[in-house]
Amino acid sequence: MNEERITEKLNILADAAKYDVSCSSSGSKRKNENKGLGNASNGICHTYTEDGRCVSLLKILLTNHCIFDCAYCVSRSSNDIKRAAFTVQEVVDLTINFYRRNYIEGLFLSSGIFKDADYTMERLVRVAKKLRTEHKFNGYIHLKSIPGASDELMREAGLYADRLSINLEIPTEAGLKLLAPEKNRQDMIKPMGFLNNEIMQRTEEKALFKKAPMFAPAGQSTQMIIGATAETDQQVLYTSNYFYKSFNSKRVYYSGYVPVINDNRLPALHTSVPMVRENRLYQADWLMRFYGFKVNEIVDQQNPHLDLDIDPKLSWGLRNLNVFPIDINTADLQLILRVPGIGVQSAQKIVSARKFSKLNWEQLKKIGVALNRAKYFITCNSSKFERRDLTGQSIKQYILSQSQSKYLKNSVTQLNLF
Repeated sequence: MNEERITEKLNILADAAKYDVSCSSSGSKRKNENKGLGNASNGICHTYTEDGRCVSLLKILLTNHCIFDCAYCVSRSSNDIKRAAFTVQEVVDLTINFYRRNYIEGLFLSSGIFKDADYTMERLVRVAKKLRTEHKFNGYIHLKSIPGASDELMREAGLYADRLSINLEIPTEAGLKLLAPEKNRQDMIKPMGFLNNEIMQRTEEKALFKKAPMFAPAGQSTQMIIGATAETDQQVLYTSNYFYKSFNSKRVYYSGYVPVINDNRLPALHTSVPMVRENRLYQADWLMRFYGFKVNEIVDQQNPHLDLDIDPKLSWGLRNLNVFPIDINTADLQLILRVPGIGVQSAQKIVSARKFSKLNWEQLKKIGVALNRAKYFITCNSSKFERRDLTGQSIKQYILSQSQSKYLKNSVTQLNLF
């Protein structure tokens, strides 16, 4: 009977956890010592989510009971759903048993709020502490911190978890007040600042004393729900930029709103946020973090939303044709990084390779450049493609038509296999 009840809880609380997308494990380097269990490494992502993605983290809620009634949340207090709660020991036992069966490599643990923030956070910390100290578990642990929890609990959580995250939930304070009036934005901001200070301090200690304890080695992250309120992509990206700059966040995750309940403050139940909007936000986020783009270059007052038809770097390139074409054999790295169709690794390879000879189209293709986009923005040591005097709209149509032709060709090929 007990095993059946645990299975029932697991079904309920794993299903409730699927709406939290911020479970990447990149950045931790916890090593297995003293014959312990598990070994966290970069890029662990092998457990299965509802949409087929594979992540090797046991991803559950401690409970889906919650004192709050947030309009966008399936676990809101007024929602008529089946409730469940694990004990601390049950989560520990599940994690160890799943690890021994080679099902998982780590744990992603979040929770609804039982009585108050500290009461819930204390239980999350106890799970991580038991795994580390009693079972010598060295696998990846990501704890979803509870807004409003005390500094003492946050400090203790950082000693046992690889990553801590606090969800912003809605991109703006006005949106949060509309859909979750019981919540206070400052309860989310304050622990982020505390964690940032602790991480920096512990990093300095670790540099001086090798045996200093690790503290949240994979840093902190956050997540925003997109589309539950009317924020533009410009507002979303400015919010992300603020948390990257002010709190050294490792990642900001974007979760397209999924209709879970009928509420007149929310989009209609049949209205889901297009997956492509999530993708565009992640692409824009990548440009900010790795390509040197500022938010106002990606989106502005005239273009507050990302173009859903094309990626944001191509969109920027088409709006700034006066910058191009650039000579790939002489341009500096930062300018090459802005060329649509050239990624960070390809740009670095170009700068290295051109020291030995001038590059042509064929060489650029071998390096990994997507010439179907890049050719409109660069020149090289070849006259195979002469850049024509095209408008931004013409280039966009050429690229979209080529993509469509490629899609149709692949579809026909697949049909011919049957």
